[in-house]
Amino acid sequence: MTAIAVPAARVARPNVVRAVLRTKLGLIAVTVLALMVLVALFAPLIAPYDPGAQDLLVRLHPPAWTTGGDASHLLGTDQLGRDILSRLCYGARVSLLVGACAALLAGVVGAAVGLVAGFLGGWFDRILMRIADIQLAFPSILLALAIVGFLGSGLWYVVLVLGFTGWVSYARVIRAEVLSLRTREFVTEARAIGVTDLTIMRRHLLPNVLAPLATIGTLHVAAAIVAESSLSYLGLGVPKRTVTWGGMLADGQLYLGTSWWVAVFPGVALMLTALAVNITGDVLRDVADPKAYRS
Repeated sequence: MTAIAVPAARVARPNVVRAVLRTKLGLIAVTVLALMVLVALFAPLIAPYDPGAQDLLVRLHPPAWTTGGDASHLLGTDQLGRDILSRLCYGARVSLLVGACAALLAGVVGAAVGLVAGFLGGWFDRILMRIADIQLAFPSILLALAIVGFLGSGLWYVVLVLGFTGWVSYARVIRAEVLSLRTREFVTEARAIGVTDLTIMRRHLLPNVLAPLATIGTLHVAAAIVAESSLSYLGLGVPKRTVTWGGMLADGQLYLGTSWWVAVFPGVALMLTALAVNITGDVLRDVADPKAYRS
């Protein structure tokens, strides 16, 4: 007689859209994040100039609404006459791509480690958690700097580094969730009818940890965006020929006293994006925690 797997019990979650609309702050955050994504996707259509085009005749022109500003350069130009607005649009592509890909990579690795450690326990759990503890002993930014210095600069190297340094938080949270789930009735019944451990983890446990996984992933996107900008600011991230917000901050630091817009606008874009992602993560956390959510 063929064994039939017992369907995993899943907790009903409130509607995400309703959760966002409950608070004005959440709605604003999701709106800002959506605008950033649209700007990144349609940067070639939105940007008025080539982000790398130089024109020394208009170098350090102020924003259009200030004294001496030019309407042809809405947010002004930098020290090489490059349009700030165009560079912000293209910089959003790098920041969001790195943030999303790093969070995805870290989430896949961390979820796999957390599932195995929490479900199998024993020496699997001890070894994997000790590895996590060792990595936590190193400051993440210093570890990222060391790895980037060894591998070299490059967009996908940065994604690999930020994904490798971020998996621990996923693993620890998922492990804690699995430890509470593995003693539930649906897991015990699945084991009793001969369902393999791999199938239980894939079909019964993984669907029940997707909510905390999504919450951590959203928060990690913001952390990865800031980390990528920090590496680019130090000249160890994406190559200089690629426009990044961190690179723009590094270029503008020498002109803060005379041409503030060169550094302020990329800094504001970075702050708004990270803040919007973090607030969105808070909304997802409320949705994922039925005790925190109230209809």
